[in-house]
Amino acid sequence: MSAVLISPVELREALSGKQVRLLDVRWALGDPDGPQHYLDGHIPGAVFVDMETELAAPPSPARGRHPLPDIAQLEKCARSWGVRQGDAVVVYDATGGMAAARAWWLLRWAGIADVRILDGGLPGWTNANGALATGTEPDPEPGDVELTPGHLPVIDADAAARWRGHLLDARAGERYRGEVEPIDPRAGHIPGAVSAPTAENLDADGRFRAPAELRDRFSGFTAEPVAVYCGSGVTAAHQVAALAVAGIEAALYPGSWSQWSNDPKRPVATGA
Repeated sequence: MSAVLISPVELREALSGKQVRLLDVRWALGDPDGPQHYLDGHIPGAVFVDMETELAAPPSPARGRHPLPDIAQLEKCARSWGVRQGDAVVVYDATGGMAAARAWWLLRWAGIADVRILDGGLPGWTNANGALATGTEPDPEPGDVELTPGHLPVIDADAAARWRGHLLDARAGERYRGEVEPIDPRAGHIPGAVSAPTAENLDADGRFRAPAELRDRFSGFTAEPVAVYCGSGVTAAHQVAALAVAGIEAALYPGSWSQWSNDPKRPVATGA
């Protein structure tokens, strides 16, 4: 658990010691006001990170709504956030880590070993009497971090189509079953995928469930390789993080349903 998450108390202690780079990754589908939320109140010293422009390449039907960014562009962004070689990085949002997990996954994939998600996010921080700052922060001194891709497993659409392990669909159950589809061109799921909604990774307070609970949740997925997708590869990263807390390594399908459903050659399944 310590390799994935950090509690508000642990973060406060860490901030008084070694260099920690804090990243505010507030983003939610349909809410374009992350920058304003940051200005209204953030953890002191945090840098705002934009999901759409810094943690993803431009969207396209062929690649999906949040393709992986080019590694050189990601490195440029990380340096602009002030990330230096050897820094510990903590990412947070206000939605249980649903957006912050994308930054956690990307930076781990790009070779930064010590990246943690603030468990409970900004609400957990304030509930633990953590201070907030408003307005802008001074621009951080540019970092010198060097990033390389491939440090976490990834699959593409062809691999998802022939996956012989467990393929988890992290979207809400009604989208998996094809009852509704508010965003992408076709409703349903990848044939053979199992519904495992990301929201069930969290407790009532928006924190990750305890490792024992997550191990119990994913107990049926330990014998074979696991891969995860969602709508656009964002909340699937949260599922990868929850699986990691449970001690299970999982691959991410970044294109996810937004890529799969735009390809008429890909079959679609519906129902439970």
